[in-house]
Amino acid sequence: MKKVTLYTDGACSGNPGPGGWGVVLLYGEHKKELSGGERETTNNRMELTAVIEGLRALKMKCSVDIFSDSAYTVNGFLQGWVQGWERSDWKKADHKPVLNADLWQELVRLVREHDVRFHKVKGHADNELNNRCDELARAAIRALSD
Repeated sequence: MKKVTLYTDGACSGNPGPGGWGVVLLYGEHKKELSGGERETTNNRMELTAVIEGLRALKMKCSVDIFSDSAYTVNGFLQGWVQGWERSDWKKADHKPVLNADLWQELVRLVREHDVRFHKVKGHADNELNNRCDELARAAIRALSD
C-alpha cells in the first residue's frame, strides 16, 4: 500500500466569513499542493474541507498520515466523537444536530477508503508544512476578493 503524508489547514477571515483551505500531499519524492475557498463559511468547515480535498486527491487506497492543527478535526476521530455521532444519527449528547454533519459524513466515508492515522500539530509554530498549508489557505481567501 502506498504511504502518503497529508498536511492540511483551514482559515477564515471572520467566522463566519470568507474562508480558505490548503493541503500539502507528500508521496515519496512527489509533492502536490491544493487549495480552495468559499465566500461565506467557518473556520471549522475549512479545516474539514482541507482533509476531505486531500483525501479526494488520492487515486487509490493508501496508508495516510494526516497532520492538522485543528483539534476539532483530529479529536473527531481520536476521541471517538464520529462513532458516537454515527450511533446517535448525527445528533450530539444534547440531541441537537452535529454541526457540519455533511462534511463529517463525507470525511468518514473517505477515511474508510484508506488506512488513516490522524496527528495533531501545533498551529502557527515551526512546522514548515503546516505553515505552508496556512499560506495556501490565506491565499485562497485573498483570491476570493480579487
